[in-house]
Amino acid sequence: MENTLPNCPQCDSEYTYEDGALLICPMCNHEWTANGDDAEDTDQAVIKDVNGVELQDGDTVTVVKDLKVKGSSNSIKQGTKVKGIKLVDPEDGHDIDCKIPGFGQIGLKSSVVKKVNK
Repeated sequence: MENTLPNCPQCDSEYTYEDGALLICPMCNHEWTANGDDAEDTDQAVIKDVNGVELQDGDTVTVVKDLKVKGSSNSIKQGTKVKGIKLVDPEDGHDIDCKIPGFGQIGLKSSVVKKVNK
């Protein structure tokens, strides 16, 4: 059986395989598409709030439900306004970094906030 997949552009390994639209190298874990674009460049995740509105760095959002905070007896109340959010890569499900008065720096999920129109 002849391998028709291209070698890895990073390490030139011949052991590449397909995973959906991506080509993956098991030797160096590099991912790219068949047209040669790196997966990191084309895989721009769009982060949306609970209503499906796209969020951007610096937006102001409100919390749509009460949230318990680990290590604290207090909770973040519904309607709390959060200014100047920063979008981050969702490592543990939290894709928003922000500062909330009384709590400090905290991570939120985009599924529990809605964008405030200015």
